[in-house]
Amino acid sequence: MRFHMAAQTYIDQITDRVERLLLRHEELHRTNELLGGQVQSLSAERDQLRQQLQTARQRLDALISQLPADTGETEP
Repeated sequence: MRFHMAAQTYIDQITDRVERLLLRHEELHRTNELLGGQVQSLSAERDQLRQQLQTARQRLDALISQLPADTGETEP
C-alpha cells in the first residue's frame, strides 16, 4: 500500500510537470506566431523604405543631371 501511494505521488508529479510543459509549449507557440507576424510586418516596412530610398535616389540623380556642367572657371 505504501509503495502504491509513493508511486501515485510520483505519477502525480510527472503529470503536473507534463501539464506545465504543455502549457509552456502553447505559450511559446503563440509567442512564436506573434513574433512571426512582427517579422513579416517589419520586412514589409523595410521593403517599402528601400523602395522610397531608391525613388529618392533616382529623383536626386535626375536633378543632379539637370545642373549645369562645371566649366572649371570661377567668377571674380
